[in-house]
Amino acid sequence: MNKDSLDGLHKIAESTLVKEAKEIESASKRIGPAVVETAEIILNHEGKIVICGLGKSGLIGQKIVATLCSTGIQAVFLHAAEALHGDLGIYHPGDPTILISKSGATEELRRLIPRLREFNSPLIGLVGNVHSPVSNEVDIVLDASVSTEADPLGVVPTSSTTLTLAIGDALTTVLMAMREFRHKDFVRLHPGGELGKRLGLGIEDVMHSLDDAVTVSLDQGIFEITKLMTENPLGAALVLDNDKRLLGIITDGDIRRCLSMNRDFNSIKLSDIMNKAPVSVPVQASLDEAMKMMEDRQSQISVLPVIDLTKNVCLGLLRLHDIYQSKLY
Repeated sequence: MNKDSLDGLHKIAESTLVKEAKEIESASKRIGPAVVETAEIILNHEGKIVICGLGKSGLIGQKIVATLCSTGIQAVFLHAAEALHGDLGIYHPGDPTILISKSGATEELRRLIPRLREFNSPLIGLVGNVHSPVSNEVDIVLDASVSTEADPLGVVPTSSTTLTLAIGDALTTVLMAMREFRHKDFVRLHPGGELGKRLGLGIEDVMHSLDDAVTVSLDQGIFEITKLMTENPLGAALVLDNDKRLLGIITDGDIRRCLSMNRDFNSIKLSDIMNKAPVSVPVQASLDEAMKMMEDRQSQISVLPVIDLTKNVCLGLLRLHDIYQSKLY
């Protein structure tokens, strides 16, 4: 394939993403109130939420169900055609139902709506046409209309399915905020997955305790400290008093800078080159918070002393490398 052909294909790929992003951005300006209203209905219902669709809309509906369930919202998927042949048995009176349809005219959904009304179910239409038959028969309309699909022909469900999925994500995140859903809640629902395991790790699970880290006192010489840091290469040594309170930290970089000055190690005091006010992290913080403390700064740091604020003592040393290892980055 020649360069011109490759360049053309690259532009198609880029154009697809740009078009879909524009449709999501456009929808973001209009979708908020309806999403919040839908979230309030879901929260005020003690049972489950039902999401119903057909074809590609049904596939998107299944993903939305999975996302809701992963954040603690009881949700089930109902195939629009199967619902008319016995699957309505999953219903409990009042279960809110989201009907997904790009055209808003899906025959199976239109036939289903009167039956759902018999269950007194609040009906939400997640539709690509706000002037459609389904839109006219539901209680809330989530507007998933797009100006064009992203494929070269403008007919394949691309922008429309992406936007529909994004609106489902918006609903999920609003529900998370309204319920004050936290990391610990996510961990509780994902005990066996890698993500849950990673979120479940605390600083104490990853840090190097004082038994493993290099700890020194103010009266030790630089040569001796360098030897200890070479034998245990964690990147830094913690300077502690007799009560394990943190007095400072000396890093590999501090040692290198000292060497570059061509000064006699025996004439240099530890207090002259150590950082007397190092950034530290409370052991009660999360690994994500610790990582931000190291990375979200003008000059990144790679090690943090870990402090127990309740006892005012140093517990160990946390390295950025250890966090990366725990998160499998």
